[in-house]
Amino acid sequence: MYRHLLVPLDGSDLSIQIVGQAVEFARSIDACITFFHAVPREAVPVLSGEEVVWATSDTRTSELRANEVLAKAESAARAHGVPCSLASAVDDKPYEAILAAARKTGCDLIYMASHGRSSSLSMLLGSQMIKVLTHTEIPVLVAATSNPDAPGRAIGIIRDEHRSLAAVMHGWMELTAAARTERKQPDRALLRAILRYIRDFPLTLHHPKEDDYLFRRLRERTSSVDAELDELQRQHERDHQMVAELDALVEKDPVDLAKLDEAVNRYAQFLWEHMGREEAVILPAAQQYLTAEDWSEIDEAFCSNNDPRFDTDTDQQYRRLFARIVELTGKRTTHA
Repeated sequence: MYRHLLVPLDGSDLSIQIVGQAVEFARSIDACITFFHAVPREAVPVLSGEEVVWATSDTRTSELRANEVLAKAESAARAHGVPCSLASAVDDKPYEAILAAARKTGCDLIYMASHGRSSSLSMLLGSQMIKVLTHTEIPVLVAATSNPDAPGRAIGIIRDEHRSLAAVMHGWMELTAAARTERKQPDRALLRAILRYIRDFPLTLHHPKEDDYLFRRLRERTSSVDAELDELQRQHERDHQMVAELDALVEKDPVDLAKLDEAVNRYAQFLWEHMGREEAVILPAAQQYLTAEDWSEIDEAFCSNNDPRFDTDTDQQYRRLFARIVELTGKRTTHA
């Protein structure tokens, strides 16, 4: 049986699907994963939602994007107890980088996505997949993915936002643990950036959307999960209180390293339980009870950020802040 999977990720929205599939497959066979992100040096079109962006030869941009993609994948693996490592490369021939990474890390299976669509991205990825298949001596498992329906898109976005928050928290935990061990004051600007991300994105954007759209619609369709929804909404309120407590610890001069480390770990455990409850109980219930009309409204809310409090520029600011936080907290990505 396979023991070590190489999972190439392209950074598209469909990477959300392949990460979840790969983690579940690895867990079922008790295998570990190396997530790998390769981008060509030349500019190529990459589809992200409704927007075409260009991956360029800018090494700095490529590194930040790799950090973002891989950090989310690592969080998904951690949530399911699957051991993983991260690697990235910038190469004119991504398929060669994929094969080199598989050999270097000792992987015995390459787990790739097949995109069932005719976009420029699928043509690019399809060509790379074919080249991997025709040049490798390592077995390749091709997992089918396709453009998801409204429930799939909304659920994918919720899980992706959970992974973003988890990646930030993992970085913060490592940062405060290192500061405590070294008895060295942490970078206060970085701590403030982390708090800004948590306060402005999950607290101000993610939670209200869950309350206003997903939770509201689910209450209208069934009472079977009312107790769980009540608890989750209480936790949303508690979240604000815990972040305020963390903010006070960060602003204390000097920072009490032991108290901050303990508070960050306590908050992280709170978040793991909260997100686990949503993904294990609420999302399956939503798939069971919500109608196509419900999902259409939820999908529009989560996909378009159509709440007047937020716009595309705001969303992009959070993405840039996330990428910066992941970089500064020392994401352990090796370069092939």
